[in-house]
Amino acid sequence: MSSMNTDIEAIKSAALQAIAAAKNLDELKEVKVSHVGDRSPIARANQGLGQIPAEERAAMGKVIGTARADINQSFVDREKVLTADRDSKVLIEERVDVTLPVNRNMKGALHPLTILSNEISDLFIGMGYTVQEGPEMESSWLNFDALNIPADHPARTMQDTFFIEPVSSGLVMRTHTSPVQIRTMLENEPPIYVICPGRTYRADELDATHTPVFNQVEGLVIDKGITMAHLKGTLDHFAAKIFGAEVTTRIRPSFFPFTEPSAEVDFFYNGRWVEWGGCGMVNPKVLQACGIDTDVYSGFAFGMGLERTLMVRHGITDMHDIVEGDVRFSRQFGTGAR
Repeated sequence: MSSMNTDIEAIKSAALQAIAAAKNLDELKEVKVSHVGDRSPIARANQGLGQIPAEERAAMGKVIGTARADINQSFVDREKVLTADRDSKVLIEERVDVTLPVNRNMKGALHPLTILSNEISDLFIGMGYTVQEGPEMESSWLNFDALNIPADHPARTMQDTFFIEPVSSGLVMRTHTSPVQIRTMLENEPPIYVICPGRTYRADELDATHTPVFNQVEGLVIDKGITMAHLKGTLDHFAAKIFGAEVTTRIRPSFFPFTEPSAEVDFFYNGRWVEWGGCGMVNPKVLQACGIDTDVYSGFAFGMGLERTLMVRHGITDMHDIVEGDVRFSRQFGTGAR
């Protein structure tokens, strides 16, 4: 019995020394396997209690249990100390000096045209409209014929339109977003209240006021009893929200194949009249081409260039500033990263 007690004390002493000698958590993990785990000497001693005479078993079990408890407690205490040391070391080694200057990458931002388009879309959504979009490469029928633009109309010539080769394919880069209106009327029954923003293409040279790729926003309403008065009221509200409550609008007689009667809409801004876009009552021939009963329904349509709207509202004098992608231009609108 005395010999076994000595063995247990030796096992305990070796375990405590190994635990105390562990310099980090990795070393302590190895000590656990050797001196604390199920295959450690103290664990094997506990498993050998069955071989001890019955009259000595209880006393020996108490000795082994006490030694094992001391070893386990020593391990827990050492683990706490080493964990605290590790955490303190991490705080020192991985400290970040927030006062140091940093190089920040420029963040992307929406282009002012996109912001304006979203603003207009939100305005009309608030009025009960939906936003519709369509492909930029369109069929000639949707871009011209369905809009009552005859085959000999100047807008269909090579000088104004980008045709997709072969020309016999009947495909063009859309010259306006009006094909989206046709698609909407073909796919939906009235009443229809939609706004159609999007990119369009015409064979123009890039200069201070023109660009071959530009953005439009068009509106379409088809319902019972729609009149020019509804169109004028809509345009008044649109202009007031974009240019300010003090703005005044007027409409002048004009001609478009897809509206009858047709008009140009101007607004008085910063002491002068500015031409804004075209509008009018949807031509009955267009409604009939889309299968809409003209004895029941009527409607109006309007279209404005977003570039022109942006230029007038913000006093931009050169189209190059809008299309060339210089971030110094966008930053004026609060859209560039600082």
